[in-house]
Parts: sequence; C-alpha cells; structure tokens
Amino acid sequence: MRLLIVGTLKGQLTTATKIAMDNGATVTHAEDHEQAMRVLRSGKGADLLLVDVALDIRDLVMRLEAEHIHAPIVACGITNDARAAVAAIHAGAKEYIPLPPEPELIAAVLAAVANDSRELVYRDDAMARVIKLAQQIAGSDASVMITGESGTGKEVLARYVHTRSARAKRPFISINCAAIPEHLLESELFGHEKGAFTGAVARRIGKFEEATGGTLLLDEISEMDVRLQSKLLRAIQERVIDRVGGTKPVPVDIRIIATSNRNLADAVREGTFREDLLFRLNVVNLKIPPLRERPADILELAQHFVKKYAEANGVPLRPISAEAKRVLSANRWQGNVRELENTMHRAVLMAQGDEIGADAIITPDGDRLDLAKTAPAVAHATMAAEQVTRALVGRTVADVERDLILETLKHCLGNRTHAANILGISIRTLRNKLNEYADGGIPITPAGTPGEHSRMPMIGA
Repeated sequence: MRLLIVGTLKGQLTTATKIAMDNGATVTHAEDHEQAMRVLRSGKGADLLLVDVALDIRDLVMRLEAEHIHAPIVACGITNDARAAVAAIHAGAKEYIPLPPEPELIAAVLAAVANDSRELVYRDDAMARVIKLAQQIAGSDASVMITGESGTGKEVLARYVHTRSARAKRPFISINCAAIPEHLLESELFGHEKGAFTGAVARRIGKFEEATGGTLLLDEISEMDVRLQSKLLRAIQERVIDRVGGTKPVPVDIRIIATSNRNLADAVREGTFREDLLFRLNVVNLKIPPLRERPADILELAQHFVKKYAEANGVPLRPISAEAKRVLSANRWQGNVRELENTMHRAVLMAQGDEIGADAIITPDGDRLDLAKTAPAVAHATMAAEQVTRALVGRTVADVERDLILETLKHCLGNRTHAANILGISIRTLRNKLNEYADGGIPITPAGTPGEHSRMPMIGA
C-alpha cells in the first residue's frame, strides 16, 4: 500500500503518517500539487492520495487526468468544515476524513483501498484446480497468462499470484491495454522524456519502471497494437526498456502477468498478435472457467457480496431465501462474477423483510431475474429440450444438437435472434447451422412462420 500525503494537514501530518505506517502503508510526503506530480512522475507511484482540503483538489484531479495517472484522492480537513468537505467530494475526492485523524478511520480507508473488492472467494472444484495451479507457480518468476471471459475475475487472480510471490511486498502495477488510446499506450508502459511529444511537459516514468521489483499486469493484452508488441517483446526478453524520446536503455526487474478474454491462438492466426510474444507470456496459463461452469461458486459468491454490500450500505445482513437461491443457481450469468456482484448489490438494496427473496433478485431494468427469462417461447424451448434429452442414448452429438436447434427455432416461431439467445450461441453460428441443415434437405422453420416447416433456399433472420 503506497500512500502519498499532499499538504500539511493542518499540523496533523506526523500523526497521519504514523497511523498509516502502523497499518502497513509506505508513506511519501509532498508539500503541494507540483511536488506531488513530481513524485508520481518519478515512478514511486501511489495507491492513494491523502490531500489537505485547503489545497485546490479540482486542479490536482485535472492534472492527474491530463497525465493519465490513476489514483483515488481522500481529502482531509478540520472537523467542522462541512462546506469544504462537500466541495472536495464535488471536485473529485472519493472520501473526506476530519482532522485530527482517528486511527480506526484511516485504517478503514487504507484497508478499503488495499482490498478494493479483490478477495478471492470460491468453492467449486473447477475453480479450486485453477487456484491450486496458481499456488504452485506463484513463487516463481515465470510469466503468467490468465484467460477467461469478461467478468470472471482475471485481475483478482493476478493479485492473488502476486501476493503469494517473493515480490509480494513490492508494487503490483496494473495497466488496461484496452482502455488507453494506442498513441498513448507506449508512453504509459515505457515512460517518456521531457519534450518527447506535444504535452510531454516533464519526464514521466512508465509502468515498467514503476513496477520494478514487483509485478506488472498487462490487462487485456490482446487489444495492444501489433507494432507495440515488438517493443514489449524486447522489454520482456532483455529486461530493458526505452523511454519515448530517451537515448539509453533502462534496466527493469519485473514479473509479467497478462490477461485476455480472447483466444490468442486465433489472434496469432489472424495476424493481430505476435506468436513469439505469446510464447514469452504463456509460460503458465491459468484459464478461469465461466461462472456457469462452476455452479458451486454461485451461492458462495452471492453470500459474500450480500455481506459486503450490507456493510457498505448500512443495512441489515439478511439471509438469501431458498427460492432466491434457486433463481441464482438457474441463471446462466453471461456477465459472470461481475454480473452476479451487481445483482446481489441490487438485492441488498431492494430486499424487504427478514430474507432476500426472489423478488429482490432483479435485472438492471427492475424485472425479476427468473421471470425475465421465462417468456412463452423460452418455456416452449425448455420443454423441447427436455423431450430431446429423453432420447439421447444411441444418438450422435450432432444429431442431438440438430434436433435441439430445430425444435427451439420452431417454438420461437422462426425468430432466429430469439432462438440464438436461448441456445446461448451467436446468430451467425445459428445461421451457419441452419444453412448446413437446409443444404442437407432438412426442412427449416421460416422466419416469422408460426406453423409448418418448409424448405427455404436462403436463411434469414
């Protein structure tokens, strides 16, 4: 935990520093905005800024945004200065702490930033196997590739590996390769010298140097431009980087963890990802299964999020009812853990009575999660699927798949998009399957036709 204190804190600087250090934080001081920016550019970095409310917080927020430096700000001021506290929050501060500081309050803020909802919660055997492998390789310096669908918890697992490595007391630096414009990503990774390009007002240390001694997470690396991948490969191979506009190599000592929600082997074949870089990164692959493939984790995570958001919102901790558990367990969770977390947050806020009932398990639009997915066509498709599965023995997978697709399409009255959603496949895949069946002489339900099957020369949505 790296804490940067900006300002004098009305004479409470020494007290705040001691409290923070007693709670395991590494503390750096800056007298004003200019000095704070110099500290952040220098590569020391910060996980949290504790800023005197007497300073211009909006100006500091704008400076951080202009240089793409991401660190939350907590304002501090005298106890009765309510107007300054409100102004600080409006300016971009995440919290306000009154002075003199209370040890418990600062400890809670530091803990919230350090944990940042990254606790690893699991029970399913499928996830347990991934965690076991992560534990085995955590102590090494091997590069790790973490793959899985969006929302499965790839960054959570990356931090888990870091905290169990020999580098645990050194920085864990994360950069989202998909969130930063292509022309800025090189500077973010490798840093730049003053005047290297328009807007480079001072030397800026990049993420590689900031992570020296620790771990660098390259989140969604598949989105990195192929031209920059060659520079990344050199940095990983030779453990040196070149700042943009620099004249000499800079040595770095880091462990690389990368994540992707795409199949990088496909990206290599498509020419959008370098094969040699994939070999360098993919020394160990940790593949996180989607939540629907680890059902035992659903209720375990749901209970965890209920406790978390009950405490955060100051509401009673209610148990999840049996009916609500059935609703949660039956859902496919296309958004994985992220979707489940948001759902349980809503449930905590919406629940009434002594339990969290099924009525509180709702979609963002306010519909009950189970009822939103039980339209007549879905019910028909479910019955069709049950009828097909009764006669599985002795048949090929292809035959069963064909019957399920055709019956689902029939009960969706020929609506291709609706059928694809129910089947959990893309509309393109469905169309390809239907074209394949039609070419084989199998009758296909026409789009929008409620009754008879007919042979169609073309398949449309």
